[in-house]
This record gives sequence, structure tokens and C-alpha cells, in this order.
Amino acid sequence: METVIAMKLLTLNEVAEMLRKSPAQIRWMIHSGTAPKSALIGGRRMFREFEVMEWLNAAFEADGAA
Repeated sequence: METVIAMKLLTLNEVAEMLRKSPAQIRWMIHSGTAPKSALIGGRRMFREFEVMEWLNAAFEADGAA
């Protein structure tokens, strides 16, 4: 049997607030392929918190910020 690890799921609005963007900007990022990884769960766009954090960390590393 496969082990399932509990993780926090974030809504589109929560991610928009976290990234200081509007929900419309996050939807555009999803459309253009530049948003953190997400999935439709029960008809709602959801993000795994750890993937949003990895996406943020990768953005800082790509910019050469320390």
C-alpha cells in the first residue's frame, strides 16, 4: 500500500494573496504556464503549499538573489 503524506492545499485566492497578485493575474499565469503547479480538485483550482514555496525559491535562485 502506498503511503499518503498530508499536505496543505491553497486556493487560487490564497496563492494570489501570498504572491501579492490579483486572482486574475494568477489565472493569466496559469494560462501562460508561468504559475506554480496546480490542479483542479472538485472543480476548484488548488495549489500544494510546498510547491508554491518551491516555485518561489526557484525564482530567487534564478535571479541570483542570496
